[in-house]
Amino acid sequence: MKGSRNRRHWWRGVLLGLPMLLPVGLTGCQVSIGGQTLPSGDYMKDDVQYFPPGSEFKHAEEAAAQRQYTQEQALQR
Repeated sequence: MKGSRNRRHWWRGVLLGLPMLLPVGLTGCQVSIGGQTLPSGDYMKDDVQYFPPGSEFKHAEEAAAQRQYTQEQALQR
Protein backbone atom coordinates (compact mmCIF):
# COMPACT_ATOMS: atom_id res chain seq x y z
CA MET A 1 0.00 0.00 0.00
CA LYS A 2 2.79 2.38 0.91
CA GLY A 3 4.68 1.73 -2.38
CA SER A 4 1.77 2.72 -4.60
CA ARG A 5 1.27 5.85 -2.50
CA ASN A 6 4.91 6.89 -3.03
CA ARG A 7 4.58 6.33 -6.78
CA ARG A 8 1.54 8.57 -6.87
CA HIS A 9 3.39 11.31 -5.03
CA TRP A 10 6.38 10.93 -7.33
CA TRP A 11 4.20 11.42 -10.43
CA ARG A 12 2.46 14.33 -8.79
CA GLY A 13 5.84 15.95 -8.18
CA VAL A 14 6.85 15.40 -11.79
CA LEU A 15 3.58 16.81 -13.10
CA LEU A 16 3.87 19.87 -10.86
CA GLY A 17 7.58 20.39 -11.53
CA LEU A 18 7.42 20.10 -15.30
CA PRO A 19 5.43 23.33 -15.88
CA MET A 20 7.90 25.16 -13.66
CA LEU A 21 10.93 23.89 -15.60
CA LEU A 22 9.40 24.31 -19.05
CA PRO A 23 9.96 28.12 -19.28
CA VAL A 24 13.61 27.65 -18.32
CA GLY A 25 14.09 25.22 -21.19
CA LEU A 26 12.32 27.44 -23.72
CA THR A 27 14.28 30.61 -23.00
CA GLY A 28 17.64 31.22 -24.60
CA CYS A 29 20.62 32.67 -22.81
CA GLN A 30 24.24 33.39 -23.48
CA VAL A 31 26.63 30.73 -22.33
CA SER A 32 30.33 31.00 -21.69
CA ILE A 33 32.14 27.78 -22.60
CA GLY A 34 35.91 27.59 -22.72
CA GLY A 35 36.30 31.37 -22.76
CA GLN A 36 33.91 31.78 -25.69
CA THR A 37 30.62 33.61 -25.33
CA LEU A 38 28.11 31.65 -27.33
CA PRO A 39 24.80 33.22 -28.39
CA SER A 40 21.37 32.12 -27.34
CA GLY A 41 19.21 29.97 -29.57
CA ASP A 42 17.25 33.06 -30.62
CA TYR A 43 20.16 35.02 -32.07
CA MET A 44 18.79 34.67 -35.61
CA LYS A 45 15.61 36.49 -34.56
CA ASP A 46 17.38 39.46 -32.96
CA ASP A 47 17.20 42.84 -34.64
CA VAL A 48 20.50 44.04 -36.04
CA GLN A 49 21.66 47.50 -35.13
CA TYR A 50 23.88 49.03 -37.78
CA PHE A 51 25.87 52.15 -37.13
CA PRO A 52 27.49 53.44 -40.32
CA PRO A 53 31.14 54.39 -40.01
CA GLY A 54 31.67 58.03 -39.33
CA SER A 55 33.85 60.49 -37.54
CA GLU A 56 34.79 59.45 -34.04
CA PHE A 57 34.89 63.11 -33.07
CA LYS A 58 31.25 64.20 -32.96
CA HIS A 59 31.93 67.93 -32.62
CA ALA A 60 34.03 68.44 -35.75
CA GLU A 61 31.94 71.42 -36.94
CA GLU A 62 32.20 73.15 -33.57
CA ALA A 63 35.97 72.62 -33.45
CA ALA A 64 36.31 74.02 -36.98
CA ALA A 65 34.27 77.10 -36.03
CA GLN A 66 36.47 77.68 -32.97
CA ARG A 67 39.65 77.39 -35.06
CA GLN A 68 38.26 79.86 -37.58
CA TYR A 69 37.30 82.27 -34.80
CA THR A 70 40.76 81.99 -33.24
CA GLN A 71 42.42 82.67 -36.60
CA GLU A 72 40.18 85.69 -37.20
CA GLN A 73 41.05 87.07 -33.76
CA ALA A 74 44.76 86.60 -34.44
CA LEU A 75 44.49 88.49 -37.76
CA GLN A 76 42.67 91.43 -36.14
CA ARG A 77 45.52 92.05 -33.68
